Amino acid sequence: MVSKVTQKLDSPSPSHYVGKGKLQELKDAVTELEASVVFFDDELSPTQQRNLEKALTVKVLDRTALILDIFARRAGTREGQLQVELAQHEYLLPRLAGQWSHLERLGGGIGTRGPGETQLETDRRLIRTRIERLKRDLEDVKRHRRLHRRRRAVRGVPVVAIVGYTNAGKSTLLNAIAKANVLAEGKVFATLDPTTRRIKLPSQREVLLTDTVGFIQKLPTHLVAAFRATLEELEEAALLLHVVDISHLRASEQAQTVDEVLKTLDLEGRAVLMVANKVDVLAPDGIPDDDASNLEALAVLGTHGEGMVLVSAEKGWGLDRLIQKITDMLGEGLVDITVKIPYNRPAMLQLFRRYGQVLTERHENDGTLVEGRIPPHLAPRMEPYLSGRQPTTARTARAAG
Repeated sequence: MVSKVTQKLDSPSPSHYVGKGKLQELKDAVTELEASVVFFDDELSPTQQRNLEKALTVKVLDRTALILDIFARRAGTREGQLQVELAQHEYLLPRLAGQWSHLERLGGGIGTRGPGETQLETDRRLIRTRIERLKRDLEDVKRHRRLHRRRRAVRGVPVVAIVGYTNAGKSTLLNAIAKANVLAEGKVFATLDPTTRRIKLPSQREVLLTDTVGFIQKLPTHLVAAFRATLEELEEAALLLHVVDISHLRASEQAQTVDEVLKTLDLEGRAVLMVANKVDVLAPDGIPDDDASNLEALAVLGTHGEGMVLVSAEKGWGLDRLIQKITDMLGEGLVDITVKIPYNRPAMLQLFRRYGQVLTERHENDGTLVEGRIPPHLAPRMEPYLSGRQPTTARTARAAG
């Protein structure tokens, strides 16, 4: 950025977004600085963009165009590329008008209907056709994702999705917990494609941990729509980890932005655990042992700070406490059960360990006595192995299941 110009208006100018005086100021700045492009930190209408380019005689890009350009650079998978291309075409379609007004009509003459298509009409038709093709391709992606989610639901593997503002440290947290090597850069939208890793909690229960695309303020609605196939993963999540860069001056605003996007996706009622990341920037000597509220800097989050877990994904601080909190919150949907599994049925013991929480496990003469908690839908499969010390709560849950 070479120069920055701001203006406060009750509402943007319909023709040029900024007022006449500010427009002249921009013209002077472009001339003086020999600028080749002007960025607007908001979404411009097609008319505003055309009028600004005509007045300033340089390329004008808005916030959406810049985000799309970053998305295009970050997309590494076929799915991500499809989503970016769809968003780009939907952004471009209403902005074609006026670009081909200097060209003559194509076609016409004997054997054609009327004067033929203009170049503008041709381009619009081609783009609409491409948009429809991209939507069909993305619908195929959604179908595949639905199949995977159904399989996970049958197996009882809970999904924990990491959400948060862009550059909050989500990928670094995934790497730290799952011992993964996902790309983690200090750049906006470094993660564009969802990444999932299987982890095992201290209780031996398996969990799928998913990293998602970062959110940002004033994210255009059609961009959210284009990435809905990816964000649908959040709908199946048993728990959302809302990661906040606690060292950022606008941490509270960023947290609010994420809340608003989750609301747009109809995920308001989902269980959420707030994770304050990058705490090492504010507390270089380590995370305080006492209550989180004693860390002065957390006050910037206001009510968002209630019940959060402090971590430094980069330093590895607070991860044990975070994993324990995840374990506790996922356990809230399980039912108590005590079973004695014969030694010739090792698969059932493995099923309990993988999808439930083992509290005690003891080897006896006729089998392994296991006390713990399991997802309700697995209770019928454990029925043949119920122990005589079966808790009343588990019997009730089994009967209901």
